[in-house]
Parts: sequence; structure tokens; C-alpha cells
Amino acid sequence: MKKMPHLHRCAECSTRYKSIFNQIPLDEVEQVDVGKVCYSFKRGEVLFYEGQMPQGVYCIEQGKVKIFNTGSEGRDQIVRLAGNGDVVGYRALLSGDRYESTASCLEDTEVCFIPKKQLLNMVTGQSCLAMRFMQHACQELGQASKIITNLAQKTVRERMAEVVLVVQETFGDNEAGQIDVRLSREEWASLVGTATESCIRVLSDFQQEGLILLQGKFIKIQDRKGLLKLGKVIES
Repeated sequence: MKKMPHLHRCAECSTRYKSIFNQIPLDEVEQVDVGKVCYSFKRGEVLFYEGQMPQGVYCIEQGKVKIFNTGSEGRDQIVRLAGNGDVVGYRALLSGDRYESTASCLEDTEVCFIPKKQLLNMVTGQSCLAMRFMQHACQELGQASKIITNLAQKTVRERMAEVVLVVQETFGDNEAGQIDVRLSREEWASLVGTATESCIRVLSDFQQEGLILLQGKFIKIQDRKGLLKLGKVIES
């Protein structure tokens, strides 16, 4: 982790329009600048660990982060992926609990850290920001409920098809038309909730069926409609 100078004011940050701060008044946005600290993390470095007490929240300016839990057998379960504009670590801070998960960088990542005292002062003093955090928490709760339902009711093939689509929706495609995130087979397996061997086999089957193209640690979607049908996903 490396501390960085403020690259620009929050009001001028294009990433803000993807974040939880996108619909709050400009004077409230400017308050974030008062105490924020900018950091640069390398791929694999950790923002925070499961079990730690939160000292603030992290707004991702540029980069990709995985949030995961570690089971009793030492196996990781990825519960969320976060990218530009996403805020991580806020639920534990607002509830006064320890972090339930660990946040690790999937690539070199730049974040703005907002200290606990500053954020709590803003939330208690301004209902607009408090409402945004509540809405965000409800959305994440809904996503977590969906994950639990899928693990219970969908096959590994169905879950894999849906996860590939969700990851593409989260990060988009790069210039080569690949999903713009580099994930290991272990990380794909963690997202799907299956063994790495099963993940490798299903991805190979998807390639043979013309649904995707495997290019190292990148995946290119070849047949989106086929994945939607297989994953039983209804597009909004």
C-alpha cells in the first residue's frame, strides 16, 4: 500500500457518478475531500481483513477488488466483486461490527479512504447520504439472498453461466472483447461455489459448446443468448 496525493477533488471525479455519492448535494460531496486519504494498492494486497474493526470506508477510484470469506477448512468463498466507484467496508462501519470478509485487490487499485469519524458525522448529519447507504445495503442483501437461492436450486453449469454474465456486467469487456478482469480458475470456482476441478471442467465444456472462448485467465463470451438460456437469467 502506498499513500498518494489527492489527484483531484471529489466533485471533479468521474468515478463519483458510479458511486454511492452520485446523488447527494455538491456541498456534501465536497466534505469528503476534507479528510480523505488516497492509497495505491498492488495486485494481491489487502484493503482490510476479516475480523478487523473498521477504521473507515474505501471508495474505489480505479481497479478491481474481491470480497471473500474464509471457511473453517481454509477455503475462500467470494461474496462480491467491486470496481470503479464502488464503496467497500461501509456495512461493518455503520453497524459497529468487525469486518465479516476480507477485501483483496485483483489488480493494481487506487482507492480513496474516508475515515470513520468523518463518515459517521456526515451520515448522522445528512439524511440524503444515510438514505443512499441504506439503499445500497438493501441491494447487497438482495444479491446475497439470490446467491444463497442459486446455490440451493441451480446446477453448477447453470450457476457458472450466470456468474460469467454477472462478472461481465460488473466489469465490462476490454479492447480484445474479453471480460475485463483476470480471474484464476480457483477464483471462478469460488464465485460459483464449486470445486476447482468442476469449474475447469464446466468452463472447458462451455468452450466446446461455443458459449465462451478461454484465453489464459480471461474469458470472451461467444454466445450471450446461450448463456442466458442456460443460466435461466432474465435480463431487465
